[in-house]
Amino acid sequence: MTFPIPLDSPPRFPGPPPAACDVVIIGGGIIGVMTAWHLAERGLSVVLCEKGRIAGEQSSRNWGWIRQQGRDPAELPIMVESLRIWQSLAQEFGDALGFRQTGVMYLANTARDMDGFEAWLPHARTNGLDSRMLSRAEVTRTLKGAQADWPGGLFTPSDARAEPWVAVPMLVTGAIARGVRVAEHCAVRRLDRAAGRITGVYTEQGRIACDQVVLAGGAWSSLFARNEGVDLPQLAVLASVAATGPMPEIYPGAAADNHFAFRRRADGGYSLAPGASHDFFPGPDALRHARVFLPVLKKDWRSTRLRAFAPAGFPDGWTTPRRWSADRPSPFEAIRILNPAPSRRALAAVQDAFGRAFPALGRPQLRHAWAGMIDTMPDVVPVIDRVAAIAGLTIATGLSGHGFGIGPGMGRVVADLVAGNPVGHDLHRFRLARFSDGTRIAPGPAL
Repeated sequence: MTFPIPLDSPPRFPGPPPAACDVVIIGGGIIGVMTAWHLAERGLSVVLCEKGRIAGEQSSRNWGWIRQQGRDPAELPIMVESLRIWQSLAQEFGDALGFRQTGVMYLANTARDMDGFEAWLPHARTNGLDSRMLSRAEVTRTLKGAQADWPGGLFTPSDARAEPWVAVPMLVTGAIARGVRVAEHCAVRRLDRAAGRITGVYTEQGRIACDQVVLAGGAWSSLFARNEGVDLPQLAVLASVAATGPMPEIYPGAAADNHFAFRRRADGGYSLAPGASHDFFPGPDALRHARVFLPVLKKDWRSTRLRAFAPAGFPDGWTTPRRWSADRPSPFEAIRILNPAPSRRALAAVQDAFGRAFPALGRPQLRHAWAGMIDTMPDVVPVIDRVAAIAGLTIATGLSGHGFGIGPGMGRVVADLVAGNPVGHDLHRFRLARFSDGTRIAPGPAL
């Protein structure tokens, strides 16, 4: 079982990039792609540099959920906007995008889960969502053949789904049509600066003159930032996902409890994943940032499985270089695509849990299995901010596994932040300085 995108195929966009532009974006995930899209619509010349393949990492490895439900209150208004943008993207690209508003359902395993769902509902009402609580009987009626003893759930009918490894490569074609230049296999090694301001970037394909850079490198962002003297307390956890072959439809949308999560796929199968667990490889950065991550570790320690040391070349690998120069290959060229092996044990547990919940379907057979490294912050909300110490640098990272759905809206926000326009949302919770100015780190809702 392997990741279903042919990662060893030739790049679609080999470059070379132009010698100059207004903005260079580092990272070809959905945040980078949609930031480039919106910047180009504002008349700026944009180059998108990706060290590997567009959407080769987490942006094509996620569950494919487009959810408003369960969001941190600071993210929720941006996510509402993002859903509207997804609707417009579906009109532009048609059914191939895989966008369907089929709803997202959270299933409670305990009364405490139900209390957590109830506590989040006021945020839904404030933002005009159609979220509502479901009784035990309503859950059973909605999920065909369900036999699990769920006491109830939380349901948002307007939430949606799409096919990640189809959608993001499709979206990059829309960005290109708007004038964005894209270069794959083009790692940005260093920033070029003069008098504290960005004057360009050094890539493996040469220097690009620019005065604005967006760092949207996902799990690699902290490594890049540290080499430029910026402390970004970001770590990465491994999440495993699998796809089944075609199966009878039990529910057209997406649902999860504490043991497993599923999403109906356009090919008639399901994407399956652990509902609330992940694997963590400790490395030097994990030790360095242990104090600031302590609140979220205390909150979610049961869901974290410690693995052996981070593999060689991973962003927090023990032998991964922390310093390099512009005229030498960088760590980003050593591993073009972060493609970790999935946890077979975790996926076997998911198969078992799904089979118990839906005995008429039985234990599902897996057609593909893969894993992704999720970039996460100590409070499980992103950093969306200009860097005070480096004029011209904007960071957009740490979406903590929920960047696919919010990507189009967050890309619009980042684009206007870079362009100096009003962003339309309060970004105070997303500022970089919260990790150094004495702010109490409060993890967002674990929903």
